[in-house]
Amino acid sequence: MNYPLVLLIVFAANASADDLDMPLTINGCIIAESSQCPGADLRGARLANQDLRKMNLSGADLRGADLRHARLDLANLEKARLQGANLTRASLQQSNLRLADFSGATLKAIQGWGLFAQGAQFQKADLSAAYLQFARLSGARMHETNLQAADLEMAWLSKADLKGADLRDANLQEAKLGESNLEDANMSGSRQHYGNFQDANMQGCTGCPASWDQ
Repeated sequence: MNYPLVLLIVFAANASADDLDMPLTINGCIIAESSQCPGADLRGARLANQDLRKMNLSGADLRGADLRHARLDLANLEKARLQGANLTRASLQQSNLRLADFSGATLKAIQGWGLFAQGAQFQKADLSAAYLQFARLSGARMHETNLQAADLEMAWLSKADLKGADLRDANLQEAKLGESNLEDANMSGSRQHYGNFQDANMQGCTGCPASWDQ
């Protein structure tokens, strides 16, 4: 009987199974929970459905990356570059997005409860139907951002630049928009109960509350 050949085949099969258990590694960055990848080059990376919770991706280059349905809760994406990335239905709860660049990115229906995105850039990004209750977006740059039907209840948007933003049917109950720029924004059909619009610029805004001083 040819036992060595049988043993070789079994060994090869086991090795293949072990390889399947190995975490995905891209340009030296191990794609796994709590992994440390500051400044990693992940341009165009295919990361859909990956578990990226608590990962340190500060300053990482994720331009054009596929992050659909990815789990990024508590991840650190401070100053990361995500222009043109696709984060449809990704989970970013309590993640750190401070000063990150999401210009032109797709963030449809993300779960972003309590995320931190002060000073982040979302110019022309798609955040339609995004869940952003309690999100910190103070000072964020959101020119022509699509926030249609987004849930921004209790969100911090003070001094945010929302010029030309689409906020139709958005939930802005108790949202803080003091000193924000709402020039040419569209807020038709939005819920604004107990929202704070003190000293906001509403020039050319459609559907902005008329009771606040402009």
